[in-house]
Amino acid sequence: MVRRRTLACLGVAALVPLFVSAASAQAASASLTVTTLGRHGAKVATTVTVVATSGRTYSVSSGKRLSLPSGRYLAMTDIYESAPNGLGTDTIGAQVVQVSGHKAVTLDARKGKAVKVSLDTPADVTGPPRISAQVCAAWMDMPDAFSAGGWNDEGSLFAIPNSSSLLQFGYLAQWSGDDSYVAVKNSKGIPAAPGGSFKRSRLASVHFAVRSGTELGSQVYTALQAAPKTDDCTTDLMAGVRDEDAPYGATVHVTPGTWQPRDDIMGSNGENVGGGFPKLRTLKAGQSVTQSFGRAVWGPTDNLPVLGHRSVTFWPDALVNDTDIGGGWGDTTKETVVLSKGGTTVKKQTLTNWRTEYDEFSAAVRSAGWYRLTVDGHRYRPGITFPAGMLSSRVTLDWHFKVADPARSSVAPVFLTRFLPTGLNGHNQAAPNTTTTVGVTPGRESQGDGTRLTDVGVKSVRVWSSADGGRTWKAATVTHSGTAWQASVHNPASGAVALRSEVTDAAGDSSVETVYRAYAIG
Repeated sequence: MVRRRTLACLGVAALVPLFVSAASAQAASASLTVTTLGRHGAKVATTVTVVATSGRTYSVSSGKRLSLPSGRYLAMTDIYESAPNGLGTDTIGAQVVQVSGHKAVTLDARKGKAVKVSLDTPADVTGPPRISAQVCAAWMDMPDAFSAGGWNDEGSLFAIPNSSSLLQFGYLAQWSGDDSYVAVKNSKGIPAAPGGSFKRSRLASVHFAVRSGTELGSQVYTALQAAPKTDDCTTDLMAGVRDEDAPYGATVHVTPGTWQPRDDIMGSNGENVGGGFPKLRTLKAGQSVTQSFGRAVWGPTDNLPVLGHRSVTFWPDALVNDTDIGGGWGDTTKETVVLSKGGTTVKKQTLTNWRTEYDEFSAAVRSAGWYRLTVDGHRYRPGITFPAGMLSSRVTLDWHFKVADPARSSVAPVFLTRFLPTGLNGHNQAAPNTTTTVGVTPGRESQGDGTRLTDVGVKSVRVWSSADGGRTWKAATVTHSGTAWQASVHNPASGAVALRSEVTDAAGDSSVETVYRAYAIG
């Protein structure tokens, strides 16, 4: 049985080109030398990327001979020139070269044309736009993975025109004021007049609502990446939104299209300790959406027990996760997992997904009958100091389910619950001695190839709250309309609230989930 995991969940690039140094080129029968000249005609040292039509990629210093098999190549680079005042220039250039024998070409920054963009900016935008631009190999399925580029303020970024259909040119321009304004554009070849004109009335808006209290660190960097439905030279070009301590709000106005919001969380040690990629946003002109990060309650988002081949398997690596991001890769935890049958322990194991791809619990299920699987997970990240009063610090699961056929592959008939308290402030706090309405959503997701996700109906949903860390529990009033449940939770005068739910189906299977320090009082 294979468990699928998307690369986006892991926060890594989908493709890394194979780079080959000049000294290791195989079966070389020819060579290429690329000279790069600056905007005043003098030679400038650069690193040139050379891409074969097969996708094989080489890296070589300008002016150095690169041994290659005969064939057609794309040679591209960013010619950067520093200046005494610190305002250097970038000139992006590329040539398609047929290499046979020894071939020498020159990329001349003097031929570069300024990348000019315009926007009817509001008065609070006082500086020029910052532009990220690159040239790409158009014949590749993922052109941006075979690219060269740079970034600079408008007026200091240039591109050498080239009409070849084997090239693409993409850029992202960002104007900064009270809000940010972002435009992306992709072109075939490198245009004779690179750039474009944009109107604010034709932009969409993304509002970032970043809360505090749930993350492993207080500093949260948010960004938007271009994510066109068909990869082109703008794919993954990124506009930074804000980089500061939460809570905060920020608004970005963007050209219509598909965008990937993201966040990165900095811990007490200065390292990236979390973050993720919510669902893609496909936006139309004039449309406005909100993207939340760090909203309480963090909890399980992805993994359910999987049955088959006379075993049960569970991956506890998404126990504590931003539910607005979802997916199967949450904050790192240490957890104790226990499988039992009829009061007898089948297997008990303590796991951690710290510095591992994912941890796995697997235990034998040799006969039909009722089983109980419990998970007790705590946040775990050596080397950092957790923020004071951190929320969603512990999550427990208690599943009781029937196995009819141990050899049959299926997802256990149990649920994960999402809690969504309303009316909290930016620190995920409710007012003292008030009542908070909590949305309660039982969920089931496919667990990948080789498993059967049966249709399991919800018979009942019950909810409890605790104001003393789980020593005592108080039943909440639960209302039900269609597929939605809401619980009314009475808040204490101070401290934090833990939430517990129990979801049952008509067959008697039950799912109990508890999140400690689900939200705070303040």
